[in-house]
Amino acid sequence: MTLRLLHTSDWHLGRRLYGRSRDAEQAAFLDWLTARLDDEGIDLLIVSGDIFDSGTPSHRAQALYYRFLHQAARTATRHIVIVGGNHDSPALLEAPKALLAQLDVHVVGRAAEGIEDEVLILENGAGSPQAIVCAVPYLRDREVRASAAGESAADKQRLLLEGIDDHYRRVIEIGRKRREALKTQVPLISTGHLFAAGGKTQADDGVRELYVGALVRVEAATFGEELDYLALGHLHSHQRVGGADHLRYSGAPLAVSFAEAGRAKSVLVCEFTAAGQTIRQLEVPCFQALERIQGDLSAIQTALEARVAENRPLWVEVVYTGQELRTDLGDILPQVTAGSPVEILRIRNQRRTAQLMGQTALAENLEDLQPADVFARCLEAHAIETVDRPALLEMFEEVLQELRETEADANRFDESSIQPMDQ
Repeated sequence: MTLRLLHTSDWHLGRRLYGRSRDAEQAAFLDWLTARLDDEGIDLLIVSGDIFDSGTPSHRAQALYYRFLHQAARTATRHIVIVGGNHDSPALLEAPKALLAQLDVHVVGRAAEGIEDEVLILENGAGSPQAIVCAVPYLRDREVRASAAGESAADKQRLLLEGIDDHYRRVIEIGRKRREALKTQVPLISTGHLFAAGGKTQADDGVRELYVGALVRVEAATFGEELDYLALGHLHSHQRVGGADHLRYSGAPLAVSFAEAGRAKSVLVCEFTAAGQTIRQLEVPCFQALERIQGDLSAIQTALEARVAENRPLWVEVVYTGQELRTDLGDILPQVTAGSPVEILRIRNQRRTAQLMGQTALAENLEDLQPADVFARCLEAHAIETVDRPALLEMFEEVLQELRETEADANRFDESSIQPMDQ
């Protein structure tokens, strides 16, 4: 039996870049993806979390999502499996779950109360089993770990990893037993939205820590040896887990920042046949060119003039590194690109920032810092005792994580609040 799977993740619909809407390129990507479902003969599409950039996505972002599902359901693709990521609201994703199931769109926004509900047996058009998918979403701390008073940070991280390990062990075992009961060797596939040990991130790529404590990294051994394919989301660069060919991050299909300008983006196509499986990258076209231009004023002006001469749409980040102190870049540089399709979205004047900060070295911009970095500088500015800082940082991270998960649950859908209609 042949099965063709397309794996993608981290769409971040609704994400903006320095105030500019990315709706047009996100729509172009989804149209491209819809076409690939037919062109590649895809039987199963898996989206491994972070469909939206926020737990409260705009109406436009939601419209893009539902428009895609409507179009994808009209292709030859038989099943679509969508799991929630750390940016997504589980309630928002699952609210139309029953309706979407009628289109063979299977949504798991949060860890299921009955873990067996995360295991899907997918059938082909003839009603024969075609794949078993363990649809595991982003696992929130409170879903896999029971907290207790007096726990140390190390205890919390250990128990969290044990909880994640246990969740995968149980769900994969259920999948294995269901495949055994079918008496046919269909692919056993799992999803996940997590940070695997050894995973690589890029500067400014927007990947945030999932849990309190930076040491919570899931080892490849967590997934056992039963899986034929693991479709992961969260990291924005395509990569393997533990060097294993079948444990994969697809990466984000669009560059999420100027740090990724010029980097190839892709989705993954995995084909299962009686002879084995093959996995290949399918490169995603660039729908909005980004470029980071840096140097002194002369070098920047020359580079901008060359881009203007090319007369193609381009978003630019300028990084001024010249020795001369310049306070007029915001006036000079836009004149170079005026009337052209080249737009400067951001100017980073490192020399000016260094002067304002009273430093001799190049300074950091506030927007380049993580919240924990800002809090650490606040502790330093207020002369908090060094011995007290680790505990305060840990408490700050716990509050920050709670705020993120509260945002993701902002659209909580309570079925018990629905009153029956009068007959």
